Amino acid sequence: MSLFDKVIVVDWSGGNDRGASPKKDAIWACVAGEIPVYLRNRALAEDWIVTQIAACQGRVLIGFDFPFGYPEGFAEVVTGQADALALWTWFEARVEDSPKANNRFDLAGELNRHFAGVGPFWGNALAREIVDLPRKGRSRYGHGMREKRAAEAQAKGAFACWQMSGAGSVGGQTMMGLPVLARLRARFEAAAWPFEPWREARVVLAEVWPSLIAQSVVRQQVEGEIKDAAQVRVLAGKIAGLSDTVLAAMLDVTEPRALTEGWILGLGREADLDCRE
Repeated sequence: MSLFDKVIVVDWSGGNDRGASPKKDAIWACVAGEIPVYLRNRALAEDWIVTQIAACQGRVLIGFDFPFGYPEGFAEVVTGQADALALWTWFEARVEDSPKANNRFDLAGELNRHFAGVGPFWGNALAREIVDLPRKGRSRYGHGMREKRAAEAQAKGAFACWQMSGAGSVGGQTMMGLPVLARLRARFEAAAWPFEPWREARVVLAEVWPSLIAQSVVRQQVEGEIKDAAQVRVLAGKIAGLSDTVLAAMLDVTEPRALTEGWILGLGREADLDCRE
């Protein structure tokens, strides 16, 4: 492996602290070739990631399993700039996060007020009502946003980033993940892929989706291993095992909307990413 000296994959979560015992639907991370790590909350996860980057003298590729952007047009409505990275800054300034509570549902309601009609965000896991945040997706109308990015439209089974609660609530993961990406980008001068050039950066932040290698995860999951742990372990190994030529081709994505919406590493090249063991 010469393009990167360390490959890390992180399975993110938008929820609160999950406790000391490793469990599913929590934050898991893995350095390629090492044992997966359970991280009970986002603060610990961010500290762990910072430590991993600082300990490596070479180049680091870190994959996070949540969208790095929203459907085209969203950033401009919210920030006045057609720039996904402006959204990272916007969220970093407004998200309030602690191990036991965060403001993601209230912030989703606030964001909905930027748009006509009702939506695009939906889903409220709290007992109290949130102004302008409908509990059901079918309650939305007239907000003017596409339901999915070009990446989700191509990735069969991928959830839309507007859903804030319930199974597949990618919206919560995204909202609670982008502030962390913004801080990592600033601290390490990291390249935010695919929005920024990646070839000269020591640290590259990339969006991943473990479902692209679902069959390999099933084959390689060991008895008693939590699926989330298996996903980060197998995907990190897959990415680290790619040839320089194949990995560079994946990073040099040509999809027109990738530069405004983000993209999933390996999407459209699943055969290369998920080659048989």
